Amino acid sequence: MGSRVVFKASVSRDLAKLSKEEARRILRQIEKDLSVRPTSYPLLRGKFAGLRKYRVGSFRVIYTILGQEILVLRIGHMRDVYK
Repeated sequence: MGSRVVFKASVSRDLAKLSKEEARRILRQIEKDLSVRPTSYPLLRGKFAGLRKYRVGSFRVIYTILGQEILVLRIGHMRDVYK
């Protein structure tokens, strides 16, 4: 049984910048991998300390774990997501 994935409201704007196909692919991967093993992905350092990243091709999903929920904060291309 996996954790419940919750998206911050701003994630819908992040997904709107992507093609529909890319957005669907990323969301499928989140449900498939991230909801099952949320703690197995790397922690970020620096100003993003405490957050985690999940890689889907050249895109990154920035998230945090809050109890039994996974809160997705940001989805974007690796060159832009940390700005």
